[in-house]
Amino acid sequence: MRTIVAIDVGGTQLRAAAYQHDQLEPLTHNRIETKAKEPNAFGRLIDLIEGIWPKNMIVDAIGVSSPGPVDPHNGIVIMTPNIKEWRDFPITAKLSEHFGVPAYLENDANLAALGEWKFGAGRGHHNVLYLTVSTGVGGGVIIEDRLLQGIHGLAAELGHTTVQANGPLCGCGQPGHLEAFSSGTGIERFVAEQLKAGRESILPVEKKNSAYTIAKAAKQGDTLSIEAYQIAGTYLGIGVANFLHAFDPSIVIFGGGVSQSGPLLFDSFNESLKQRVFHPRYLEELVIARAELGDNSGLLGARALAEFKLQ
Repeated sequence: MRTIVAIDVGGTQLRAAAYQHDQLEPLTHNRIETKAKEPNAFGRLIDLIEGIWPKNMIVDAIGVSSPGPVDPHNGIVIMTPNIKEWRDFPITAKLSEHFGVPAYLENDANLAALGEWKFGAGRGHHNVLYLTVSTGVGGGVIIEDRLLQGIHGLAAELGHTTVQANGPLCGCGQPGHLEAFSSGTGIERFVAEQLKAGRESILPVEKKNSAYTIAKAAKQGDTLSIEAYQIAGTYLGIGVANFLHAFDPSIVIFGGGVSQSGPLLFDSFNESLKQRVFHPRYLEELVIARAELGDNSGLLGARALAEFKLQ
């Protein structure tokens, strides 16, 4: 039997799984913490992969999902959170050298898009827009059944689209990006600023309020919390309208914790989207869906990448 090994380099965990080509569930699977007291994360990754390597089967390739900017064309992790030693790190060359099979790399948001297209909510669609709305805002785009990568492999950084020229600073240091408004971090920043300015709220002033806590307060009728999510949804609608104009997908898939807040976010999103598209044709038969793969999006995206490369 022929198999694919998939790797998910997460902020807290390194995960590895082996898949048969015709099966959705892994043959073997394991995980370890990303951080360790000792360096040599790559050595720990090798041990993890060897532990799940399928016995008496042919492994055709290894797929790797990693956060942070990557160079997928050359298989290089430019940098990634929580593994400081991986700077311009040629991970695919090192994996291929050790295991004797081809290895392929892509960033986690792009592979979440690819995984949802092949195995999740995007099945049957040929043009897919994927957005993860969580601590940050990430994205991936499938155009005519192909992942959009760009010349440097840095395409579809959708969270870093400017939606207000002089808006608040994004975590990347640039003003007015979508991520500065619609991410969990952006929601938390807005609430903290308003509380500091004296706004009334059931939220405590003296400690940091998470996006989850703010959502709970909003569901209890807290005006400030409701406003924070309305603003996030409004700017998310502005961003998605821009993306519809650029890519014209048949489905928009939302993943990430903030996207689980339901009408709190999506009522203002839907209204904003309708107002911003320059022609209603963009919305005809457009599907808005929730991601289906959950925590397995990285592994299944890495698997989809390897299978796609082998075609």
